[in-house]
Amino acid sequence: HKVRSLSVYHPQLAYCVVQFLEKDPSLTEPVIMSLLRYWPKVHSPKEVMFLNELEEILDVIEPAEFQKVMVPLFNQLTKCVSSPHFQVAERALYYWNNEYIMSLISDNAATILPIMFPALYRNSKNHWNKTIHGLIYNALKLFMEMNQKLFDECTQQYKAERMKEKSA
Repeated sequence: HKVRSLSVYHPQLAYCVVQFLEKDPSLTEPVIMSLLRYWPKVHSPKEVMFLNELEEILDVIEPAEFQKVMVPLFNQLTKCVSSPHFQVAERALYYWNNEYIMSLISDNAATILPIMFPALYRNSKNHWNKTIHGLIYNALKLFMEMNQKLFDECTQQYKAERMKEKSA
């Protein structure tokens, strides 16, 4: 995942990784943690490739394995959703269109929503791309429908932190 020519063979590599993980789910955590460790910082097309591969992995992840990686995973997704490069933000937000990923998120909303909420809320107001606004509103709506009470708590906490920042 570190070579320059990755785009030439990335789909085949991702396919092999997914096949490998289907055979041995216990390797899911080290694979995802390695992907996150080598996540591209400034190369948007490569970041989109990583997001594609990560979604393919999440499609076959077992719930117990998901729980091991969800915090670092959603910390990275927060950065992707906040990316000024609209293709990166768009690709990350497409995760909310994946039923299986949404079921994993729903089962772990108490952990995931507080991680994702500030980035979603901030970018619903500030992102320059209108398509991203629509996708963010969709993600926020899904979170709200998933757990209204938790959503309201995250909203209040976010607003309280913003007030603290403004007064400091």
